[in-house]
Amino acid sequence: MRTILAVAAALILAVLPLAAPWLQFVLTLAIAKGFAALGVAVLLRAGLISIGHAMFFAASAYGVAFLARAGINDLGVLLILSVLAAALVGALAGSFLVRYRAIFFAMLNLAVSMVFYALCAKLYGVTGGTDGMPVPIPAVFGIVFAEPVFKSVLFYLGLALMLVVGFAIQRYLNSPLGHALSAVHTNEIRLEYLGIPVWAVLLIAYVISAALAGLGGAIAGFAVGRVVPDFAFWTASGHLVLIAVLGGIGGVPGAFIGAIFLELLHSAAVSVTDAWNLIVGMTLIIVIMFMPQGFYGLFSRKEASSL
Repeated sequence: MRTILAVAAALILAVLPLAAPWLQFVLTLAIAKGFAALGVAVLLRAGLISIGHAMFFAASAYGVAFLARAGINDLGVLLILSVLAAALVGALAGSFLVRYRAIFFAMLNLAVSMVFYALCAKLYGVTGGTDGMPVPIPAVFGIVFAEPVFKSVLFYLGLALMLVVGFAIQRYLNSPLGHALSAVHTNEIRLEYLGIPVWAVLLIAYVISAALAGLGGAIAGFAVGRVVPDFAFWTASGHLVLIAVLGGIGGVPGAFIGAIFLELLHSAAVSVTDAWNLIVGMTLIIVIMFMPQGFYGLFSRKEASSL
């Protein structure tokens, strides 16, 4: 049933840009941020809050720009290599960070990400500094499309990846590794007594979450056409945590529901008033107060009540 609902939702999203073309860019960014927020939600399953996942988001986007500068011009190759780059950064950082818990984990993630942000902003000769780096339009199966066509291809590719990757992450969360991840939050000591290496469980989850953020960063880089240090700023990391909490960590769709809602709300608020932060803030307070399980929690309760 949930699979049918997920496919139906993807089909609805696929049709929306045909009625309102401006939605294509908004939804593409929402999908990109949804992948990154899903990575944050994976760690939230273990009770770990990362206020630094924008680092992996930016690392992948910069990876695309560097690889394109090096002459690699295939969309599929760029996506794969940039996600692997984010996963590698995640493995290096995670091997140290997953030893910590609670506020220490959150603040260390923030500190490492801000070091990365500073490097991106200050290494003008390498990253272009605050001007950033351009992300050229890559070839798709050897064909270089015009920008409007490529942006459409990117949008529908993002939708397809949302389904495929979403199903894969759901399988991971339902696997013994995923259940062990949830058990870390409830009773970590018991896991250690059972002989389950908590460090390895968390490191695997951290690398997966970094790869998800990297996939989102690569898609965002292609969509925007330029990567800048602000991709890695701490407010971007906080934005991803907000999306994960807003959508709900009870299921994979929550991250994408939260991202789409927030991007649409932001677009609508900006078109109405300059005080869009006030509208967005008030809406989020209402949602968090009356739906503590997020949007996905609301949908799952309705589904349970109908059974």
